[in-house]
Amino acid sequence: MQAIDLDRLDLMSIESPTDPTRRLRVAFPMSSATGTAASASVYFELDPGAHVGVHTDSAEEFLVIMEGSGLGLVGEETAPVHAGQVVLVPPMVRHDVTNTGDGPLRVFGTFAAPTVVSEFEEPVAPGGPQVFVIGASFPIALPLAEPALV
Repeated sequence: MQAIDLDRLDLMSIESPTDPTRRLRVAFPMSSATGTAASASVYFELDPGAHVGVHTDSAEEFLVIMEGSGLGLVGEETAPVHAGQVVLVPPMVRHDVTNTGDGPLRVFGTFAAPTVVSEFEEPVAPGGPQVFVIGASFPIALPLAEPALV
């Protein structure tokens, strides 16, 4: 049995020098890189005022709000989100999550594919990559001009 303990994940800290509110701690605990055949997952934490960054993913995604409250963006629609909710994000639809609460916002997401290509609207760093591949090469970043090979 493959199981993950969300409280013991080794999280990567990502901060954007181009947007001080774009900062998160993230891990991709299950994907084709760990042997999944049809799904992948993401876990992230946002401090108050922080957001992920507007992006699209190549696969459908369910976001489970585990703790905290925030504002979700899916397409052009925004709505408050809070612990206990599940948000559906269709494939290739722009989305973002912002922590509007006083404490951490903890989110677990699942993708309907074992490898996922994510493209951010703004580079993660000045002149930096906008496309990330989660899965077989856990996660790699590609400049937007290069094709994303899955």
